[in-house]
Amino acid sequence: MTSLNDLKAKMLADPEVKAEYDRLAPEFEIAETLIRARQRAGLSQAELAKKMGTTQSVVARLESGRSLPSSTSLARFAAATGSRLHVELLPGR
Repeated sequence: MTSLNDLKAKMLADPEVKAEYDRLAPEFEIAETLIRARQRAGLSQAELAKKMGTTQSVVARLESGRSLPSSTSLARFAAATGSRLHVELLPGR
């Protein structure tokens, strides 16, 4: 059986796959940050949704990394998790 890390390494050896993976990295970084904030707050997706005045499916979409949330959604997410929203633009590589 192939491990997830082995599969990932094999897939990323393809330049086209690697380019798409790199292109999507910021979206997945945001998703990971949102998940960590919710977990740090000790909230389920349903509990967080209630605090945000939305539904669990909206929270799941925000945490999926499949789309970029608006700044308003990020601010509501931060407030509901007791976090502080900070946006930073860093110099390119």
